[in-house]
Amino acid sequence: MPDEKQPCVYILASGHYGTLYIGVTSDLMKRLWQHREGALPGFTADHGVKRLIHFELFGDMERAIRREKQLKNWRRQWKINLINEVNPEWRDLAVGLGFAPLA
Repeated sequence: MPDEKQPCVYILASGHYGTLYIGVTSDLMKRLWQHREGALPGFTADHGVKRLIHFELFGDMERAIRREKQLKNWRRQWKINLINEVNPEWRDLAVGLGFAPLA
């Protein structure tokens, strides 16, 4: 489980091969709660993007932000390939971090 305060790039999805969202945070657990509760107005709330399907931890925020920008510039298929490499079932990884399964 990631530390409370550790730079992290994460990918959320609305479902299997659904809408994707890439973000960066220093507090993954807090950010996941915000996304899952709809506490962050905007794209993820509007599109029901709540499932954590990929995340990468970094030693510093500068590297995390560089990686976020890199992933955001990738073609959709490259992002899907990355997800399928490590999470081919597109399981909601937040459940393994202590969150309840989504309905």
